[in-house]
Amino acid sequence: MPKPSTALDKSLNAFHLWGIAVGLVISGEYFGWSYGWAQAGTLGFLITTVCVAAMYVAFIFSFTELTTAIPQAGGPFAYSLRAFGPTGAAVAGYATLIEFVFAPPAISLAIGAYLNVQFPGLDPKHAALGAYLLFMGLNIVGVRIAATFELVVTVIAVGELLVFMGVVAPAFSLANFTAGGWAGQDAFGPAAIGGIFAAIPFAIWFFLAIEGVAMAAEEAKDPKRTIPVAYITGVLTLTVLAFGVMLFAGAAGDWKSLSDLNDPLPQAMKRVVGESSGWLHMLVWLGLFGLVASFHGIIMGYARQIFALARAGFLPAVFARVHPRFQTPHVATLAGGIVGIAAIYSDNLISVAGQSLTASIVTMAVFGALTMYIMSMAALFRLRRSEPDLARPYRAPLYPSAPAFALAMAVICLVALVVYNPLIFAIFAAVMGAAVLLVRLVAKPAAPASISTFDPAI
Repeated sequence: MPKPSTALDKSLNAFHLWGIAVGLVISGEYFGWSYGWAQAGTLGFLITTVCVAAMYVAFIFSFTELTTAIPQAGGPFAYSLRAFGPTGAAVAGYATLIEFVFAPPAISLAIGAYLNVQFPGLDPKHAALGAYLLFMGLNIVGVRIAATFELVVTVIAVGELLVFMGVVAPAFSLANFTAGGWAGQDAFGPAAIGGIFAAIPFAIWFFLAIEGVAMAAEEAKDPKRTIPVAYITGVLTLTVLAFGVMLFAGAAGDWKSLSDLNDPLPQAMKRVVGESSGWLHMLVWLGLFGLVASFHGIIMGYARQIFALARAGFLPAVFARVHPRFQTPHVATLAGGIVGIAAIYSDNLISVAGQSLTASIVTMAVFGALTMYIMSMAALFRLRRSEPDLARPYRAPLYPSAPAFALAMAVICLVALVVYNPLIFAIFAAVMGAAVLLVRLVAKPAAPASISTFDPAI
């Protein structure tokens, strides 16, 4: 009996990869970030966002070196395996898996809630389930089809954000944005500084999951050329959109009324054009594209991460199977979806530290992301020393300063997140500890060299 294939279809160009990079993240421009204003005020959150954006720019410019040198579907898992062996790989791999498996349920519930507004008779959880079934299916039938769809909805979502900024521009007033812009009474007083740190997860939401392009590396045409183009243009696109959306929304009126809403953009636009404007209806309807782009893209990401972990022996081999016709990791796609669907139907039944399950799983995803960022930058430094002759088609600019800055910022953000979310961190640490222990006691990982030099054409 022939051995099941583990080869992925290489059909993605730089434009596809840009669409994945931006699409993975772009829902964060539509909702979630405005809660940072409630924590830090507009000016405090602006400082938080500047610092987090600088971290992401430095991280992506450095991370690209690893992605082009080791273009594997496991992404950070593959880099840590080569740099630190099985234990380090388990930490990076399972942290990435937590980030990518726990983010989609939150986004799918947002999709369901949005559709419920338009169709009150539709149960949001059933709509979220439908979204999972639809986009898992789309991911299974072919990566090029999935990536082309991702590109289309991403371009529409980006265009919509630009339209939003243009429509509210006539009402732009810097005085609106700066009024009461600090947490507490004093700029840089104890309350203001505390708010700046407390707002970190909401600034990260602007950029969370952009690193998922690394998990499409085996399916990219000429990854040594296309991945740097996609990553660099992607992070710059997202940086411009994040600051543009935040500034224009906050300057259009009383920003405090937007700081506890899931739909800050329509509410900001409503002040300028009124409730009956066609512009407003366009924003409300097309806002779904931003959510869909991220949801669909992150499904692509978690499937590749499960696939890579299984192929390397860190998960059961069944998850490394590739569909014989479509050459996509169909078992991994379905497995991550089952976890997400279970989370959807657990919402409102489970709360952590007084938060809803949705808020808690978003925070859990951020813990996974920050852990992965730390491991990736550590792997970059380790491989520079241990394998100076490794082919590096793209080398991190400003080395070692840029990756050191990204590493330090990720550590600071992680510490702040632990301080403000100790119970969720305890759950995250327990899950990670159990996963790493299981790998050491039960799993039989492949040798790092065999994985790092894996040829998907074999």
